[in-house]
Amino acid sequence: MKKNVLGITGIEVTELCFGTLPMGPLQKNMDLDSCVEVTAYALKKGINFIDTAQMYKTYEPVRKAIKLTGINPVISTKSTSSTYSDMEKAIDEALRALNRNYIDIFFMHAARVGEDVFDVRKEALKCLLDYKSKGYIKAVGISTHNVKVVELASQRDDIDVVFPIINYKGVGILGGSVEDMKKAIEVSSSRGKGVLLMKVLGGGVLLNEYKKSMDFARNLKGYHSIAVGMVSKEEVDFNINYFNGIYDEEKSPVLGKNQKNFIVVDTLCKGCKTCLSGCPNYAMEFDEKREKAYINREKCLTCGYCTAYCPEFAIRVI
Repeated sequence: MKKNVLGITGIEVTELCFGTLPMGPLQKNMDLDSCVEVTAYALKKGINFIDTAQMYKTYEPVRKAIKLTGINPVISTKSTSSTYSDMEKAIDEALRALNRNYIDIFFMHAARVGEDVFDVRKEALKCLLDYKSKGYIKAVGISTHNVKVVELASQRDDIDVVFPIINYKGVGILGGSVEDMKKAIEVSSSRGKGVLLMKVLGGGVLLNEYKKSMDFARNLKGYHSIAVGMVSKEEVDFNINYFNGIYDEEKSPVLGKNQKNFIVVDTLCKGCKTCLSGCPNYAMEFDEKREKAYINREKCLTCGYCTAYCPEFAIRVI
């Protein structure tokens, strides 16, 4: 599989990055053995880049897959921490849980935070930079859905890698259009940033347009890798084949087998509105008359972030 270097970081990664979000408790909630099996399979098949996050709770299967295969991949992780102390705890957790001496790429996890992200998260960023200087982190980055944040990151010397959302329909993009994000990605790359793309399939919304969506992403200027969530060996094979120039439309239904939908269970919802702040695409809405939260299907990215915010466990995947 083709490999690219993430800007001036010197970190070489496969064009296809294994995303761990879908297999974890925020989405499919696969058992540990199954998570380890599919992750190990992806490593053995040649994917050398794994993306995870503190929120995903998938460190254990990644660690076990590495031990099982003896393959040492590039790992990126993220944290929503906004203070120095919380980010320090997040770094320590990642190092311990993954059994690593360093993390290749550590992102500020800021999907829907606006242009003030570098102010409101300045202490967290300082922590990441301090740990980079000590050798515990190789590259510092930001994960975002916002065009303006990508533009700002491209101008900053302290950001090594950007992880923006983009897809041909513009699903989930904030602060601008698809064209605006394309330009921001090009500028970031031209300034030496590593560029990892997320949600090129719209979080699963565009699975039925797999080839069109992937072709769009791979024709963009300036990207280095594309993160794709996978939950089965069949999905790993299908994606690897596509990235190696083999596309079998008859096999595309294997991707659809694992499509997911989220619902709010009315009998469990207490109307606290906590979940509204957890959705990166503002798909969580509230019915004031019923005093219940609900999901706007047209906006939902099926990322599952909302489930982590509900104190009543009222948001379920079906």
